[in-house]
Amino acid sequence: MKAVIMAAGKSTRTYPLTLTRPKPLLPVLGKPILAWQIEALAPLVDGVVIVVGYRQEMIRERFGSEYQGIPITYVEQLDQRGTGHAVLQCAPHLDGPFLVQNGDDLYDPRDIGRLAASDSAALAMEVPDPRLYGIYETTDDNRVVRLVEKPEELFSNLANIGAYKFPVEVFDILRDLPPSVRGEIEVTSAVQVLAETTGFHVVRTRGYWLPTGYPWHLLDVNKYFLDHCLVPGIEGEVSDRATLSGAVFIGSGTVVRAGAVIDGPVYIGRNCTIGPNCWIRPYTVLCDGCGVGHASEVKGSVLLEDAHAPHQNYIGDSVIGAHANLACGTITANVRHDGQTVKSMVGGVLVDTGRLKLGAILGDNVHTGINTSLYPGRKIWPGLSTRPGDAVQRDITE
Repeated sequence: MKAVIMAAGKSTRTYPLTLTRPKPLLPVLGKPILAWQIEALAPLVDGVVIVVGYRQEMIRERFGSEYQGIPITYVEQLDQRGTGHAVLQCAPHLDGPFLVQNGDDLYDPRDIGRLAASDSAALAMEVPDPRLYGIYETTDDNRVVRLVEKPEELFSNLANIGAYKFPVEVFDILRDLPPSVRGEIEVTSAVQVLAETTGFHVVRTRGYWLPTGYPWHLLDVNKYFLDHCLVPGIEGEVSDRATLSGAVFIGSGTVVRAGAVIDGPVYIGRNCTIGPNCWIRPYTVLCDGCGVGHASEVKGSVLLEDAHAPHQNYIGDSVIGAHANLACGTITANVRHDGQTVKSMVGGVLVDTGRLKLGAILGDNVHTGINTSLYPGRKIWPGLSTRPGDAVQRDITE
């Protein structure tokens, strides 16, 4: 059996992080989302077909033709006409039942295993607000009656979460499907046809489903993995005058200098420089090559590769892009004084993040001037800068 991973989309909702990389390459504990997915599939399949499009060269370069013994085939979706269209491009490479999943979501490997052991089925999860999803109506034995995308009438709280097991006959269905109201060929339409003909079931999740719909979701995903998947270990060099507590992983080549305090759970990648005299607080992830220097404090944040906070910085509940550099005195404010949840602009619309604490989202190669202050939920596009003393009240996109 093979698995299809849909990784072709541009993902504008996760800007600025995905202006410079496809979303499946965003890091979780220093490793791309896509790597975690393939590793979860490895015991179940003998090959993976990745549907690529946006910045596909980055995915091809990162994973090549094989990853941890699993052969990888790439299919290019030139004209991105929906999820069903993406699956249909894989038909020449599949001759039997196969798995399909979104390339930007993480699923509990045990649930993927249960899905793989079923016939025609999809993973489904009970959610508190089903208005945001496609939802299933099922019989008592979990057979699908209907699947409705973002319904006006709420008849269920059982959400479709983008992971499926299909028979090869689904390709005939996809070829005959009319476009949806969005003008796309939808996987969910094929699910409805299967439900009405040969039958289709849901496999209810027992473990996690971690989507990355907005940039701040990367904090949530890393937090979950720090709590449940972190394997502590010290592979780098730690000064005997540094203080470590809780679950901490420190990669090879990393140097932790005197006076550094690291309170786990924390993941620090390879070849990082920590300290002297800094504080790495819980739920922080530093990818390879990062630097946190004198009197800097990092809390509940994700720093992508080679990001640096070298002097008297505070980074709270933030995502800092690759090769970004925060000048001395750069501060991310992460709480509103009125106690409300933080809002953030996405595609010109002010979105309630649902978070009481959210700092800044900085793209790759951002540089701040000394004593820059960033309001909660603000973003800076890749390669842009602030001036000394700036207070960033609105997103900087040009």
